[in-house]
Amino acid sequence: MSDVSVLPGSLAVRNLFEDLLGREVIVSPGDPLSAEDIAMATVAIFTDANQKIYACLGLEMSLAANAGAALGLLPPGAAEDSIDEKELFPNLAENVFELCNIFTSLLNKEGSPHVKLYQVIYPKMDLPADARAVLLALGRRLDLMTEVSRYGKGKLSLSLAP
Repeated sequence: MSDVSVLPGSLAVRNLFEDLLGREVIVSPGDPLSAEDIAMATVAIFTDANQKIYACLGLEMSLAANAGAALGLLPPGAAEDSIDEKELFPNLAENVFELCNIFTSLLNKEGSPHVKLYQVIYPKMDLPADARAVLLALGRRLDLMTEVSRYGKGKLSLSLAP
């Protein structure tokens, strides 16, 4: 087994979101999540078989709420309420957890280490320092502005551990 890790392409991310949410999703190059964004972001931590951090996925609050509402077939107002309250409501958080779990399929490639979802950190929860460092690191990363049709948009940042 190789230790070569490859970032998924923006097309793969868009296709996963569209297939999962059952609606059009537009992705375009975007800015990375900033240190300030991370405090209110949902962060998925992915690990390899040795429990070593493999990658971190950060979803800006607006994207997490909109994707969670779309996945749960809830009206856009449910996402808007969550964003206004600056809290990812439990039903949306559950849907985002599932989205993150399925996102693992984009990280598991033949010849690469087996990756699994280790933990999802929600807004206002403490993010472990090592996960924060991976998410903010320069290098092997993908930063997208992701828009869910009829819901809204937000930043998505995926960073592979060095």
